[in-house]
Amino acid sequence: MNFAPATMPWFAAHEWRLMWRDGIAMMTGGYPARRIALIIGLVIAAGLMHLLANAIVAPWAAAGVVPDKPTLVIITGTGFLFWTVMLSQALESVTRAYYGRSDLDLIFSSPASSRAVFAVRTGITALTTLLLACLLASPIIDVLTLHDGPRWLLAYPVLAALSALSTALAVLITVGLFRLAGPKRTRLVSQIIAAVVGAGFVIGIQAVAILHFGNMNRFAVLQDSSFVAAMPDLANVIWAPAKAALGDWASLLGVVTVGIAALAGAVAFASSSFGSYAIAAAGVSHIRISQHRGAVKFRPRSQKQQLRIKEWKLLARDPWLLSQTLMQVLYLVPPALYLWISYGQTAGTYVVVIPVLVMAAGQLSGGLSWLAISGEDAHDLVVTAPVSPFAVLTAKIEAVAAVIAIVFTPIVLLMLFASVDLALITALFAAVSSGSATAIQLWFRVPMRRAMFRRRQVASRVSTISEALSSVFWAGTAVLVAGDQWFAVMPATLAVVTLFVAWLLSPRGKRV
Repeated sequence: MNFAPATMPWFAAHEWRLMWRDGIAMMTGGYPARRIALIIGLVIAAGLMHLLANAIVAPWAAAGVVPDKPTLVIITGTGFLFWTVMLSQALESVTRAYYGRSDLDLIFSSPASSRAVFAVRTGITALTTLLLACLLASPIIDVLTLHDGPRWLLAYPVLAALSALSTALAVLITVGLFRLAGPKRTRLVSQIIAAVVGAGFVIGIQAVAILHFGNMNRFAVLQDSSFVAAMPDLANVIWAPAKAALGDWASLLGVVTVGIAALAGAVAFASSSFGSYAIAAAGVSHIRISQHRGAVKFRPRSQKQQLRIKEWKLLARDPWLLSQTLMQVLYLVPPALYLWISYGQTAGTYVVVIPVLVMAAGQLSGGLSWLAISGEDAHDLVVTAPVSPFAVLTAKIEAVAAVIAIVFTPIVLLMLFASVDLALITALFAAVSSGSATAIQLWFRVPMRRAMFRRRQVASRVSTISEALSSVFWAGTAVLVAGDQWFAVMPATLAVVTLFVAWLLSPRGKRV
């Protein structure tokens, strides 16, 4: 169907095509032959997620789900967990709508209305946020529908309303940041807020579980009788989304109305300023400061020192690094708190956090290594400099290792005061996991723009799978070694085999 140019349906079709192409490109890496593998992988992943959801939810649903206060607390708490993820995603998407698109100059120079452009892009953001929420929540909803009846299908329109509400809040937060912090700082502050919101509820509820129950089970808080008793009575509006998901049509109508009204109001409020803020955001990268505070002091440094400093500066200047890595760092807060609270107890209590730390070290190191190794924007300049390639790669690895050490050293020190052996095991396998991820990025390094950081997983499926498997296997090895289990050699062998296979499949001429 062809729409009249510059109309809202025409822009909607344009945005949908861009979103579809971007999603396919991120999942297939631009190779059409991978689409069949993608479909098969999605089907298998969906099946596994539904089986996992069935194992967790089926016993609860089999006992009968009644809309009493404990049930509403669990549903609302779980739904709020999904909503924080939706708000984080929406905030990052809205920010990218101002900073990350390169076609705004062309659109704004046309007779098209900037209000229509903003309205359509906000609607697309709400749609993508809804797709993410459905991807995460559909296994639970489908299992509940299977075991407890079709009333649970109303949870999908509830998700749509919550998606609209999260997008509206993201728009208002972004516009507020433009007015308070200016276009130069809005992107940075927005990424920090998105990471804190996305991980904040999980961290908060785990912190309460650790402080109150002595474990990291976040659902223990929602099931606690004193916590349930302290919640508002059943007539309170806070339970409307949960009641709507349970089949209450009046609550559903209210939730959907609030979501649509919030999104429409946010679009009407912010659409008039979209053009000016987008132009200001586009000009941020072109601003140059001609004045300097004080005299510039040159310090004599060795070649390696200068190369490491250069890598740290590039990591610090990356505009989208925070949104990709800060959440991973924040998820280390509950293990650190658990270690702090468990100080003085038996060493076995610390085993639960070891695999979390080892896996986090591998994943964080993989992202930073990609930025340092493959995401070198000045690749041609570096390779033509009078510096040996080995010295450049060594400096990159050392720079990433230093960042990982700074992040994980405080947690290892907490373990050191309680158990020297567990601290050494954690430090050793975190270093091994980090080194494995870095090695995989070295073997599969391909010069790419840093702006492709979100799509680094599609550069090579082999490297992505190898990086994930090596982190899992090293985490399993660490926890078994900490428990003095002889069969720790099994996951360690699998980790070594994974690295060897990754090395064999790496592109020729890229091996080191």
